[in-house]
Amino acid sequence: MKKLNFILLGIIAIVGIRFDAIACTGITLKSQDGTNVVARTVEWAAGESPSDYLIVPQGFEQQSMLPDGTRSGIKYITFYGYVGLASEDYVIEGLNEAGLSAGLFYFPKYGSYPKYDPSQKDITISDTEFVAWILGNFETVDDVIAALSNIRVVATDARAENLHWRVADKYGRQIVIEYIDGIATVNENKLGVLTNAPEYTWHMNNLNNYINLKPGATEPHKFGSITLKSLGHGSNMLGLPGDTTSPSRFVRAAFYQTSAPILETAEQTVNQAFVILNAMTIPIGIQYSDKTKIPNIPTATQWTSVTDMTNNRIYYTTMYNPIIRKFDLNEIDFSTVKYQQHPLDLIKSRPMLDAAID
Repeated sequence: MKKLNFILLGIIAIVGIRFDAIACTGITLKSQDGTNVVARTVEWAAGESPSDYLIVPQGFEQQSMLPDGTRSGIKYITFYGYVGLASEDYVIEGLNEAGLSAGLFYFPKYGSYPKYDPSQKDITISDTEFVAWILGNFETVDDVIAALSNIRVVATDARAENLHWRVADKYGRQIVIEYIDGIATVNENKLGVLTNAPEYTWHMNNLNNYINLKPGATEPHKFGSITLKSLGHGSNMLGLPGDTTSPSRFVRAAFYQTSAPILETAEQTVNQAFVILNAMTIPIGIQYSDKTKIPNIPTATQWTSVTDMTNNRIYYTTMYNPIIRKFDLNEIDFSTVKYQQHPLDLIKSRPMLDAAID
């Protein structure tokens, strides 16, 4: 068996930056043909993070890093092969061959993991390796929930703040896992939206502050002695928050998602997810008051992924290339494929093509 050699470089590249510069937004769509799709953005504005994809076969041996710096935590052999989108070999989002999707989202300043207990290191896993463990071992959301009581999640870098996780299966069930006071809290994510802190239940309660939002334009109405009329389409959206804080992105994502039409096919729905998340893209610079420190990257939204769990496909675009690229897990034999890791972009320059002229 091979052993996946997770290194800390990718973790340090991410967790060492300012957490107020990190933002991730997730949505969920379903097509008329029953396809279940989850999608998300990945942002950090302090600079470019190495972005790779991993193909992990069945029978691949992995062992978690621990807070003491040793790789002596939980040890397991992957039962399901998977494709993971990662920073170095730190899996942020992925899909396994059974149709289970898992992804991590930053959860700074809220929640807390169990205290590290060296006597239980054989069931302890790093929070940054939790996604890989889920993808390698389980088929359904129920399977993941049942296993949570048999594992301890801890942080392995003192600079890293907490994470929370979205897990969804091909049957349409989706949950959010958060550790609050050291205890795993599982919330059914029936809406299918997730951003960052505060906790998921807070975001759901906060939606009640936007009960007035709906698609379309406001009807003309009397205002004293005059009649007010809408100046254009979308006046029912007045009050929709436009900033990039986690609460505002949650509300905006929920509105865009729930107002979107239900399309006929999986492919249409995948494209629709990219369009919706394009509206959530964060331009580089808006999070910096000191303009002399803005990094030279195209956008804070470093990549966007869309996962079709019904048809076992995962798609992505990056800040360097808006062309949609796809992995069809049905075409990968995870019993024979070799472990591999490749950059999401071979060329880090946005393509510009000449328009055709007759």
